Amino acid sequence: MELDELKQMSPADLRIKEREVREEIFRLRLKLRTNQLDNPANYRKARKELARLLTVLKQKELTPGAAETRTSDEAAD
Repeated sequence: MELDELKQMSPADLRIKEREVREEIFRLRLKLRTNQLDNPANYRKARKELARLLTVLKQKELTPGAAETRTSDEAAD
């Protein structure tokens, strides 16, 4: 998922996506440890995606006024 797409998502949607990615990482880690994972790069990609999600989520938590202002501006259009 692209960074721009993540920034457009609401914090609730980001939490849902975070849970999905964590579950995917769990499944990939299990396959990796049992030598059933065909492409180990998928595990790394999932971890990086989780890091991006958490970064965007933290940014939104630290700047709550920015999200409210953006929503107000969109409602005015």
